[in-house]
Amino acid sequence: MRLLTIGAFARAAGLTAKALRVYDDCGLLPPSAVDPHSGYRYYAPEQLDRARLIAALRRAGMPLAEVRAVCALPPPAAAEALDAWWQRVSAHTAARARTVALLVDQLTERGTTMSENTTFRYAARCETGTVRDSNEDVAYAGDTLLAVADGVRGPGGSTASAAAVDALRPLAAADAPAGDLLAALGDAVSRADRAVRAQATDANRPASTLTAIVRRGTRLALVHVGDTRAYLLRGGELSRLTQDHTYVQTLVDQGRLTPAEAGAHPQRALLARALGAGGEVEADLALRTAVPGDRYLLCSDGLAAVVDPGALHAALAGADDPETAVGDLVDLAYAAGAPDNIACVVADLVTT
Repeated sequence: MRLLTIGAFARAAGLTAKALRVYDDCGLLPPSAVDPHSGYRYYAPEQLDRARLIAALRRAGMPLAEVRAVCALPPPAAAEALDAWWQRVSAHTAARARTVALLVDQLTERGTTMSENTTFRYAARCETGTVRDSNEDVAYAGDTLLAVADGVRGPGGSTASAAAVDALRPLAAADAPAGDLLAALGDAVSRADRAVRAQATDANRPASTLTAIVRRGTRLALVHVGDTRAYLLRGGELSRLTQDHTYVQTLVDQGRLTPAEAGAHPQRALLARALGAGGEVEADLALRTAVPGDRYLLCSDGLAAVVDPGALHAALAGADDPETAVGDLVDLAYAAGAPDNIACVVADLVTT
């Protein structure tokens, strides 16, 4: 059997000789033979598949202990173990990203001097669309609360979305300090989840998405569950503030679908998180710095799923006021066929 030197084997496997020595020392990839006099390591060509798998797993960031476990499994079981590991990594990374975003906003706020005299100028519309014969969406706008909710279609969908938004209404009048705002919003989401679950019957278990912004002075708190969305237009640039909690989005996060493929996937509307569904609700919460001149859009998938981001951007940037922006956005949804209910809220943060 022809053996390869450690240098030749390293080049063929896409590894370094140093890495091979480490994998030998930990028992992950011992050489086929070792010269007893020189100590030189030699590898069999049949070991290349394992070496290349190890190299790929390490490039993906998998720890050595888990690499060892995956390499010990037959291919189908190894694929399942790799997928489970990546789901854990993705969830952890998303949680870290939310923490970093919150810290960035908090640090930005500490270095920013602003007037507390700000208010929302807002407009909201909720339309049935051209295909549906019922409306499960809710759109709400006020000086301190913006919210959209989308009840899962079927019996109880409209009452579920209404209950979700109603649970947040006390925050619109509450005088909680900005520092306590996220905690208050977290409690309100728990109330919303319980309110939606209270609508359940033996024959039906309704659920709802919820995306909302609560304003307290110069701070904004954002809550998000499901596939309703929030966008921010600032300085002419449009950014999306929420991540869809859907089955296809998890596939995109795992690199198994492209965003374009996700948009055409037959299960693109299947929710991974919603109020009233599954176990205890897990909501995304974020605290943001309020800047006069910001324009916020909250909407259901009846708008976001049929109007592309470029058209959303143009409509938001081109409108002189929230009422015009809402009208233009709803018109775009109808021009695209309006196959779903349309909830749309636009609000400008202005100095009084």
